[in-house]
Amino acid sequence: MRPGYAAFVPESDTRMLEIMPAPLGKRGGLPRLHAGYVGRAVFQFLVAAHGLGAFALITLGVMLRKFRVAQPVIWPLAAREIARAGVRQLPMFLFLAAALGFLVIGQTVSWLTRVGAIHYLGGIMVIVVVRELGPLLTALLVLARVGTANVVELGTARATGEVEALEALGIDPVHYLVVPRVAGMAIGMFSLTVYLILGALVSGYLWAFLQDVPLLPGDYFNQMTSALSYLDFILLALKTSAFGFIIAIVTCYHGLAQPLNLDEVSRATVRAVAQSTVVCVLLDALFIVIYLTV
Repeated sequence: MRPGYAAFVPESDTRMLEIMPAPLGKRGGLPRLHAGYVGRAVFQFLVAAHGLGAFALITLGVMLRKFRVAQPVIWPLAAREIARAGVRQLPMFLFLAAALGFLVIGQTVSWLTRVGAIHYLGGIMVIVVVRELGPLLTALLVLARVGTANVVELGTARATGEVEALEALGIDPVHYLVVPRVAGMAIGMFSLTVYLILGALVSGYLWAFLQDVPLLPGDYFNQMTSALSYLDFILLALKTSAFGFIIAIVTCYHGLAQPLNLDEVSRATVRAVAQSTVVCVLLDALFIVIYLTV
């Protein structure tokens, strides 16, 4: 430790002084503090990716191996998770669908009318709502409302010893706590996305009608059907199910993967939300590449 610093820093913080950069001009290259930060960030990313990948494989293995085990118990739990991640969120998503249709139409109708390209309205709604905004917005909202609850519930169960109690009773915690959440969130995410897209497309035409856009309902839906293809339906189902699977895996992993104390649950929730958002955005970028190349 360099002299002159310890007098101004408490003893508990003197450990940080060992990685403080030397004054400018004494050495070149990246300061040790910055290099240490980058190294820790890369190491933490690799550790998190390894842990999440292993947890996802374990969950898939349990789902396949124990598909017919304790069905009278697991299936009602999965139905409860579908209701929580899907049915209970429906009123908010219907409101959001109306708002999304208004925002998209409100920004595009005036521009398309000025350039005389109103016949592209249906195609724009398909590209913006069906392919991009609908699935991604649904994923972020479900993460905020249901994913965070997963971390809090499972983290609290882990910290209070409930998970160890299940293991002592011979119950697989992954099968009992994780599998219903994964199945429920994947199905609920797909259903909510479909409702959001349909509501946004209908409300979009209503807003266009209120703005006296010369576009008949038949022409509007013909534009959308001509812009849609079978690939859109396949990729929509895959994308939304993948979003639900990823969010459930990440949130359950941070709730169960390590013995948390109660005061660590909030930090685990923040990490889960951040990692889920990053992974969902990266997955959405992958689907954009698929749309452009196919």
